[in-house]
Amino acid sequence: MMEKQKRVFTLRLVVVAIFLVIIFRLFHIQIIDNSYKEAADNNALRYEVQHPPRGEIYDRNGEFLAQSVASYDLMVTPREMSRDGFDTVTLCRIAGISKERLERELKRANNYSRRRASVIVKQMPIESKLLFDEGNYKGFHTVYRTQRSYPRKIAGSLLGYIGEVDDADIERDPYYRSGDYKGFSGIESAYEEVLRGVKGTKVQVVDVHGTVKESYKQGQYDTPLVPGVALTSSIDAELQAFGEELMEGKVGSIVAIEPSTGEILMMVSSPGYDPDQLVGRERGNNYMDLLNNPRRPLYNRAVMTRYPPGSTFKLVNGLIGLQEGVLVPSQKYPCHGGYTIGRGVKCHDHYSPLALEPAVATSCNAYFCYVLRNILDNPKYGSVKNGFDKWEEYVRSFGFGRKLGSDFLSEYGGYVPDREYYDKTYRGSWNSLTVISLAIGQGELGCSPLQMANLAAIVANRGYYYIPHVIKKIEGQDSLDMKYYEKHYTMVDSKHFDPIVQGMYDAVHTEGGTGRVADVPGLEVCGKTGTAQNPHGKDHSTFLSFAPRNNPKIAISVYVENGGFGSTVAAPIAGLIIEKYLTGSIERTWLVDQIKNTRISYPNYDRSR
Repeated sequence: MMEKQKRVFTLRLVVVAIFLVIIFRLFHIQIIDNSYKEAADNNALRYEVQHPPRGEIYDRNGEFLAQSVASYDLMVTPREMSRDGFDTVTLCRIAGISKERLERELKRANNYSRRRASVIVKQMPIESKLLFDEGNYKGFHTVYRTQRSYPRKIAGSLLGYIGEVDDADIERDPYYRSGDYKGFSGIESAYEEVLRGVKGTKVQVVDVHGTVKESYKQGQYDTPLVPGVALTSSIDAELQAFGEELMEGKVGSIVAIEPSTGEILMMVSSPGYDPDQLVGRERGNNYMDLLNNPRRPLYNRAVMTRYPPGSTFKLVNGLIGLQEGVLVPSQKYPCHGGYTIGRGVKCHDHYSPLALEPAVATSCNAYFCYVLRNILDNPKYGSVKNGFDKWEEYVRSFGFGRKLGSDFLSEYGGYVPDREYYDKTYRGSWNSLTVISLAIGQGELGCSPLQMANLAAIVANRGYYYIPHVIKKIEGQDSLDMKYYEKHYTMVDSKHFDPIVQGMYDAVHTEGGTGRVADVPGLEVCGKTGTAQNPHGKDHSTFLSFAPRNNPKIAISVYVENGGFGSTVAAPIAGLIIEKYLTGSIERTWLVDQIKNTRISYPNYDRSR
């Protein structure tokens, strides 16, 4: 028992001795020895976020469409600022801001947090960073980050733009912090998660002047950044630039697709904008100018606009008629200036009667009115409404009335009316004559230029398509989403496409064809003109085409608002683009000049909407 008490007493003595040593050491550090205090006063740890460079975007031939260049944010930590002040004039000159703005930013930073760093100036160029490093600005430091640069100055609405995140973005995704940037439209938005990379953190020891002395613990607590992933787009930069030149002074779009893959070769939305306008210090002013422009250059018409397809839609009705067996290619219908039954549908002058192929070549309205009525009035369905249901099912199989599933987040699904719409509109009392405008792609039909280009690809492939997409390869990945490699078949057998293709060929290569101006010798261009009625002014000009006739390499849709006949503006643009893509040059330079000099007035855009 005595032995146990001795051990307890000894243990107590040891504990007391340890506490005495600790107390003495603390007393020595805090009262006697000033070295630790001096070290604490003169050094601090700075946790600096390392922003990864955003992934580059290339065209299909390896040319830069978007790249990242160095820039620096000027930061301040109010608590660390010198009490003796600093050279505000020089700092303002380096940062490119006024003294008043500097004072406002310092006040804002102080109100936000005296201990945490706040941004004073964003995206300073490297020249300003080097000048800053030569000075002594206690409490200030720079943080490396990158900003976008667009070498070709093209495809603004296709590439999208970068902007600063807001509170809603931060709440949705914990990756973001105040002051971060993200893609807000186009490719920059659709592929944000791979383009942005992963942020890192660097812990540094800084002295009283804010100068970095060393990495804390030799970088033991640093986390490395991961650069953004590079994307190879399917866009041909030369073709894109050429298309934008041709569309200057016009409102509309051009979409070209490689039929064998679904890869988008070009996507022009006009008017467009230089993507560099939305980079750097003038970004805010430029954005407001673009936003307030009545012609809406920020709006990607190629995927977001609802247009009537016009006469290009006659191809769909002809194919449905062939599949349903209510139309044979040799069958002829008369045209006496149009379809004269009911309210009637007017047509332009051409010979009559016509079989299917010349009806496509001359774009006869009356012919396709007969075809639509035969589809809807087919006795095997028992009623017009049942026949209409079947027609709608066919149309949707061509990708109309729904989103195609492309890699554009803002893709518009278009509109195909259903029987419920007409039942509601006409209180249940309607027939095939009521909806006759659908025969020529008018009425309630609405589709995007992307959907129309996809129709061109479907006919080029004789009955199927791949989901259109603008990214060809993602760095580090063997393939894209598998949905882009899947064939999507229409409800029309491939054998029925031959007379339609022949009619499109004749439209470009025979006397009386409406698309003669799109002919490029040796390329066997196939095309279909469209003149879409426009209640707000002159008709829209549209043209749907592919080439060559066999083993096609390009399918294209051109849509020019208020452009008039399809043969006037849209067809020559399509022909020139096909020539440029398949031959690498242009022989008809006179036509290029003619199209470039064509300027169209748009009163509906040039006044407040």
